[in-house]
Amino acid sequence: MRRLLTAGLTAMVVLAAAVGPGITAPAKAVDIERVATSAGVEVWYSREARIPILSVALAFRGGAALDPAGKEGLAAFAAGLFDEGAGDLDSQAFQRAVADRAIEFRVRAGRDHLWVTLNTLSRHRAEAFRLLGLALSAPRFDEPAVERVRRLLLNARATDAMNPRIAAADRWFRTVFPDHPYGRPTDGTAAGIAAVTTDDLRAFAATRLARDNVVIAAAGDVPAAEIAALVDSALGGLPASSAPATVGEAAFANAGRTVVVPLSSPQSAVVFGMPGLKRDAPDFYAAVVMNEVLGGGSSSRLFAEVREKRGLAYDVHAYLYPLAHAGLYMGGAATRNDRVADTIAVVRAEIARLAADGVSEQELAAAKGHLTGAFPLRFDSGRKIARMMLHVRLQGLGLDYFDRRNGLIEAVAREDVARVARRLLRPDLLTLAVAGAPEGIETAP
Repeated sequence: MRRLLTAGLTAMVVLAAAVGPGITAPAKAVDIERVATSAGVEVWYSREARIPILSVALAFRGGAALDPAGKEGLAAFAAGLFDEGAGDLDSQAFQRAVADRAIEFRVRAGRDHLWVTLNTLSRHRAEAFRLLGLALSAPRFDEPAVERVRRLLLNARATDAMNPRIAAADRWFRTVFPDHPYGRPTDGTAAGIAAVTTDDLRAFAATRLARDNVVIAAAGDVPAAEIAALVDSALGGLPASSAPATVGEAAFANAGRTVVVPLSSPQSAVVFGMPGLKRDAPDFYAAVVMNEVLGGGSSSRLFAEVREKRGLAYDVHAYLYPLAHAGLYMGGAATRNDRVADTIAVVRAEIARLAADGVSEQELAAAKGHLTGAFPLRFDSGRKIARMMLHVRLQGLGLDYFDRRNGLIEAVAREDVARVARRLLRPDLLTLAVAGAPEGIETAP
């Protein structure tokens, strides 16, 4: 079960990359066909005839943010059980059926969505989609499996609490969103996991997994008509409608605060962030270019100033993190305890410098060149194509987004980057969480 779960911070970075600077598509990067199934499900499908593999990416709207108060971890708990038996197959039989055909089936809970991926050799497609359908529409939630997964989740949470990177991320979100579901760990809390019942899990599946609540994309080597039939075989048994559910907008609290999570560790992890942009903001692409210069990779200012010039940190980065109900601009670093204060000082200084001076023409050209030129590496497998199509659908970017995206990046001017930098890069609003035994850093209001 644990292999199905991804730590909250890792998932966060992957998602931020997929919906922001990670999608870098030139014109005609991928041919997409909109396929409507007889069960009323729309699929975005890319035919990849050269590779005998089918890759499917699904998202059910409403992830860990909809976990009931006191049962934090319900979505993650359910995700961990979807390969633990379904229909007439108990846990061992289900997992044997998947393993015997080398089918890859993963489910994890994010803040806004429940993510499902399926990868299978084309010759096993009928059985793979049948097993996917069983897992989604007829999960067993047998008591032995439930209790085994509960123990695994509780053990994982105990381990996460001692991991500086995860502990810092959890504390950062709790600090910034103390009264909002985003402030809770996506994998739940020990008390919440302990409180979840089998009835809660059954209710989750019955009310959250429905055809009106799913978004799906696929890439493979079969005709589009067959994809429609396969999707119906997997999703046709789901309820037509999900239960009504809403999550309020998240207000950024405790701006400018620093909090420390004491851990016995030779190095500390730093998570920093401030208010950012949602995905539909007019300045989003200017922010993508800005971030590429500041913290987007090994050629960024943060990497150069923190790691290369001063050798302060093993890792430093920044990224846009647009959630459904909040826009964030975040980053992180990992360094020795005696270098935390200096690392934070350089990060603050570089944020302030870019806000004040903007970027040079050379930096602008290099950032845009990397963002538009790195595209082929993003489309070298069907699973990557399916995943990116899914994110484009979820963000409402349109079927032609891959053809338009490079042009949107190329259109960003220095003045655009300067404008968005002045708006977003506010050292006074920078909130930090540090997990470890940092020297010279204490929790401060």
